[in-house]
Amino acid sequence: MLLTGTNIHESQQALKLARRYPHCWSTAGVHPHDSSQWSPASEDAIIALANQPEVVAIGECGLDFNRNFSTPQEQERAFQAQLQIAAELQMPIFMHCRDAHERFLALLDPWLDSLPGAILHCFTGSRQQMQDCVDRGLYIGITGWVCDERRGLELRELLPFIPAEKLLIETDAPYLLPRDLTPKPTSRRNEPAYLPHILERIALWRGEDPQWLAAMTDANARTLFEVVF
Repeated sequence: MLLTGTNIHESQQALKLARRYPHCWSTAGVHPHDSSQWSPASEDAIIALANQPEVVAIGECGLDFNRNFSTPQEQERAFQAQLQIAAELQMPIFMHCRDAHERFLALLDPWLDSLPGAILHCFTGSRQQMQDCVDRGLYIGITGWVCDERRGLELRELLPFIPAEKLLIETDAPYLLPRDLTPKPTSRRNEPAYLPHILERIALWRGEDPQWLAAMTDANARTLFEVVF
């Protein structure tokens, strides 16, 4: 299980959980929503966290021009800094992009040859945007968004175009509870335990055996994050 850090405090808490439970790892980074908090101390903190064996990627970082909780300039500054950290430490980068595709690629492209691996988490874009990512060798993370009959239909149609060796399956818990899950939890809170449901739906829409897809995406995670479990 990968526990995602979205700011310095949460990255520290994710590391504590990863140390407490077996087969858990974490990331260290600053999400675009929190980019206004970025400072030289943020860089020092991420590097310190990244030196811990349980931390296997830099992020979640990237650009989100949908809500702009931080300004685009603040987001770009934090994203570029974390790309540099990932390249210097030779760690994979765990990325977020929403309504910022062209600028996201413009900032990412100069670093691609220096990064050991990269994933675009919770992909929800268009076919052309997906192809842009696949052409760059990015891993594509698919969440329970694809189970939403209101806004996930386009994404379902794109599933067969993701190379199996570049597909990762996520929950994004506690967010994005699959809408087709029955029965739904009374809390309406998404949980890692719902990952098999998402896997089964993705396998159905890709026309693949769920067990085969589980083994493939498991191997992809091991390769990208260099973990043994």
